[in-house]
Amino acid sequence: MNKTLVAGVLALVLSGCAGSQPEQPFSLTLAHINDTHSHFDPSDARLTLDNKAVYTQLGGYPRLLSYANILRERAAAADQPLLFLHGGDAWQGTGYFKLFEGAMNADLLSRLEPDAMTLGTHEFDLDNQRLATFIQGLNFPVLAANLDASQDPDLQELDNLKPYVLYAFNGNKKERINSVADAGKRPVVAVMGLVLADTAKRAPRTGQVRFAQEVKSAQQTVDTLKEQGIKYIVAVTHLGLERDQELAKKVNGIDVIVGGHSHSLLGDFSNLGWAEEAPYARQFTNPDGLGTTCIVQAGQFAQAMGQVAVTFTPDGRVAHCEGGNTLLADNRFYNDIRRNDKHRLTEAQQQRVAKAIAEQPNITLVAEDAALRAHIDEQYRPALLSAYGEGVGHVPLPLKHVQLPQGGKASQVAPLVAASQLYWVNTPEVQAVTGRRADFSLVAAGSVGSSLEPGELKEGHVSFELLPFANPVSLVSLTGRQVAGLLLETINGSIGAKAHSGQFPYAAGLRYTFNQTSREHGYLARIEYVHQGQWQRIDPNASYQVALTGYHASGNDGWNTLYQAQQVLTDRLDLAYVQGKLTAFPVARLSKNERGAIEVHYINQALDCLQAGVACNTDAQAFVDYVRARRPMLTALPESGVTLNRL
Repeated sequence: MNKTLVAGVLALVLSGCAGSQPEQPFSLTLAHINDTHSHFDPSDARLTLDNKAVYTQLGGYPRLLSYANILRERAAAADQPLLFLHGGDAWQGTGYFKLFEGAMNADLLSRLEPDAMTLGTHEFDLDNQRLATFIQGLNFPVLAANLDASQDPDLQELDNLKPYVLYAFNGNKKERINSVADAGKRPVVAVMGLVLADTAKRAPRTGQVRFAQEVKSAQQTVDTLKEQGIKYIVAVTHLGLERDQELAKKVNGIDVIVGGHSHSLLGDFSNLGWAEEAPYARQFTNPDGLGTTCIVQAGQFAQAMGQVAVTFTPDGRVAHCEGGNTLLADNRFYNDIRRNDKHRLTEAQQQRVAKAIAEQPNITLVAEDAALRAHIDEQYRPALLSAYGEGVGHVPLPLKHVQLPQGGKASQVAPLVAASQLYWVNTPEVQAVTGRRADFSLVAAGSVGSSLEPGELKEGHVSFELLPFANPVSLVSLTGRQVAGLLLETINGSIGAKAHSGQFPYAAGLRYTFNQTSREHGYLARIEYVHQGQWQRIDPNASYQVALTGYHASGNDGWNTLYQAQQVLTDRLDLAYVQGKLTAFPVARLSKNERGAIEVHYINQALDCLQAGVACNTDAQAFVDYVRARRPMLTALPESGVTLNRL
C-alpha cells in the first residue's frame, strides 16, 4: 500500500476544513487495474525480503474487491472524489474463460463495480455476438472513442458501449450524467476510452467494427469535451506503455492516461526481488507546451492495484500527479513455491515477514472478500477443477516466460513450445497425414499465455493457461530469404518506438543472432538450422518446411512476410482434429478484406474452428504429447536459440 500517498491525500482534503480557507483546487483519486485475463483466483509469487526468498499468493478478484472497498472507504471518509477504472483485456488467460467465456467475467467484474473499462484486443477473441452479451451483462460502461460499431449488427445498438462517460462530483459523491448541463456547479470528469487502431490485425474476429487512428480520434474527442466546458479528462486505454507516451506527447488536453496492454507494473519493485520498470505517474508535456499528461498502468493478472492522486489548477491543468502500484498479498508465507503445509513458515517467521511487508511502500496484506470467494468456489471452481484433466508431467522449478529477452535472459517457455511443435509435426502419426517433415519451427512470444510454476502439469494447464488460444499448427514452405525477412521484421517490430513485443520470434531447430544498432533497428548476424544433426547456415535460395501456428502463418500480429509469401499461391497445411481424427486442410492463398483483415482461402473444405466436432488446438496437443513422450520432468532447454545483442 502506498502509505505516503494516502496520508497526503487526507492532508490535502482535510486542510480545507481548518478556518476560513480559499476554495481548494479540485483533486481526484484514480484506482485502476488492467490485463486481468480471467485471473479470478490468486497467482503464486516469489518475493525477496531481507535477502530471503518467501512464497505466497498475490491478487485474485476477491482480494481486488477487498482492496477496492478499502480505498472507497478511505475516499468517503476524506470526502475525496474517486474513480475505479479497468484498462482492458479482462478476457482469456485461464481455464475459467475457456469454460465460461465472457459470462464469468461479466459477473465478477460487475461485482468489483468499476466506473468504466476499455476494450482490449482479447475481448475480440470469440465473436461480436458473445462480446455484445458480455458488454450488456456489465453494470458499468465500456469505452472506446476510436471504435465505430455502427455497421456491426451485434454491437451497433448497445447503449453500454460509448466513446466516453461523464461523472459529476460533490466531494466523494458521484453521479453519472448525460451532459454538462446536468452537473450544475459540480465539477465534471470525462473518462474516454481508446483501443488499438490495428485491433483488426491482431484479433481474429472483429466483425464489421472499424478502428480509427488513436491520436487523431483522441484529439477530436478531447476537443468535443472541451467545447462542452469539461476541464478534467481521463483516458482509459489499451495501447501499451510506449503508445500511451506517444499519445501524451501528441494530444493536447488529456490529464491522465490509465493504460493497459503492455502489462507494465510501473514503479520500482526491486525491494521485493522484482524488476524496476518505468516510473509510475510520469508526466509528459503536450504538444502545446502548456499541458501535461500523467501516465499510469498496474501490471497484470489481478495481482496489483494502482492508485494515483491528481490535483488540478483552476483552469484544469495537472498541478500534481503522484501515486503507485500496490501488490495485494495473502498473509500465508512458505519457503517453497509448492506451498505445502510442511513448507509453511513458523508463526514467528510469519510475523517477521508481515512486519517486513508493512515497511514496504508497494505491497500490502489483504484478506479476500469472503462473499466473492464463496461465490467463485460454489459457482465456478468445481467445473474448473474437473476440466483440468490428467497429469502429463511435472515442473520441478519455475519456468519464466518473457516476451522480449532482457539482460541476456530469454523466455524459458517459448522455446519449449517451439520444440513441441517441431517434435509433433515430425511424429509418424502426423507425417502420415501431411507427408512432410519440418525443418524447424517458429513461435511468437505473444502466443504463449503464461509461465509455468512448479508442480504437476495437467492437460488443463496447457490448453487453458499456457496455450489458451486454440491455434492449429501449420506447415508452410518458406525460402531462406523469406525466413530472414520474417525474423528481421518481427524483431525490429518488437524493439521499436511502437513496439509490440508479442510478435518476437522464438524457434526450435533454428537459432539466430541479432545485433541491435539503434532503438528501432538492427541486423541478423547469424541464422542457422539443424541439418542431419549439425548446425548449418540458412541458404537464402533454399526452401524450408516451417511449423508454426495458423494465426501467425497467415501473417497476423506483425508477421507480414508470411502474408506476402502466400498472396498468390501456397503449399500450407493447417492441422486440426475433426471428430477426433487428425485432418490436414490445404490452403490455396491469402487475401485481405476491405478492413484489412487477413482471410484464408482453402482449396477444399474450409477449416472452421467454431464448428461442432472440430478441435483446432493442435498447438496445445503438440505440447501435451511432447511432454509425455520426451520431457515428463519439464525443465528449460539448454539454450533458447535467441541471441539478442544491444550494440
